Amino acid sequence: MSTLTYPETGATRLGPLPRGYHHLHHRTRVGRGADDFAAAGAAVTEWRVHRASGARVDASAVRAEPGASVRVSLGVGPIRLTAPCEVVWTAYGEEGRTGFGYGTLTGHPERGEECFVVELADDGTVWFTVMAFSRPAAWYARLAGPLVPPVQLWYARRLGRTLRRLVAAGWTQVPGRYWQGWSGSPPTATG
Repeated sequence: MSTLTYPETGATRLGPLPRGYHHLHHRTRVGRGADDFAAAGAAVTEWRVHRASGARVDASAVRAEPGASVRVSLGVGPIRLTAPCEVVWTAYGEEGRTGFGYGTLTGHPERGEECFVVELADDGTVWFTVMAFSRPAAWYARLAGPLVPPVQLWYARRLGRTLRRLVAAGWTQVPGRYWQGWSGSPPTATG
């Protein structure tokens, strides 16, 4: 029995997004070529881009896989907003796409689904897309009303900028649990 809080499971995989929700669609160019595509796909599906953007991520799997539980939280110190989700679909290199979509679980301030996909275009450009449909679930999300879409767009843009920096810097691993003090420079080889 699913504990997802919305019925349109998987709608972010290929669309169209369902009516009755706020829609988000943000696309960022993050690189060029197969190597950048592979690096960006790994950073997205292994939670690195979220962590590098300042979110805490507690996931039941090392990389996105259907059924994995994910708790993403944003905030400072004890003032954190936690969003429990479940991965509902993944794509690993299928039709030039790597990414996943997760849906909201009970306790999430919104109801809906969000996906994070890296695509390799025919011209070699690597694109990162965040697409979502959501509506308020918690009282404070309903109260925030008009502020929620701009915050979602801000976060999608932040993820895109972070992923572009990760790919450009050649990062393939995130040291430790969070990126504290990340300078944007890749680690130096030793030995």
